Amino acid sequence: MPHLVPLLIRGINNLSDARYCAGMGADKLTFVLDPAVSGHLNPQTVRELAGWIAGVELIGEFDELSAPEINALAAECGLDAVLLRTMRTAEDLAEIAPPVYVELPYETLTAAFDEVVLEAPAGWVLELPASVSAETIEILATIGRQRALWLGPGLHPARARDLARQLPLAGLSFPSGNEVKPGLRDFDRLEAVFEALEVD
Repeated sequence: MPHLVPLLIRGINNLSDARYCAGMGADKLTFVLDPAVSGHLNPQTVRELAGWIAGVELIGEFDELSAPEINALAAECGLDAVLLRTMRTAEDLAEIAPPVYVELPYETLTAAFDEVVLEAPAGWVLELPASVSAETIEILATIGRQRALWLGPGLHPARARDLARQLPLAGLSFPSGNEVKPGLRDFDRLEAVFEALEVD
């Protein structure tokens, strides 16, 4: 089922989410692999989850680990790319072997974006607050025309659809969730987002 833009689902931590999101047409799934981040997974679990899905890009999320540590985990888990939760220097980015996405702090989103942010990696991921100004939308449009920008609008179907139609985006990102108990998961909110973004 084609969507208006590619979809990235963040923080997959269970098989139910992995299979559901892959089956619903998500393009990229992230797994938190950095021990400094709450809820991180071990490499064996990521490999096991990845073994049940196909046709999606597998991305590891990292915060504090060094480039060599990230490279080792990426190789061990067979990752297609990595997503850094914090900014790094150009030298650090150059040492990371897989393609790199970087989460952009919302506070840096100003008209002077190019003066404070390094040259774009594989893509920027930006989680939006509950509301944004018209000026911010203009800035996002400018960035989206120049760089691969992934926006996180939260699990709000109408807002996600509006952003996908309004802005030149690489894609949209959404949080996954937790199982109620093993094998039991409520997908209502994710399903609403997937359906809202389907091509008419």
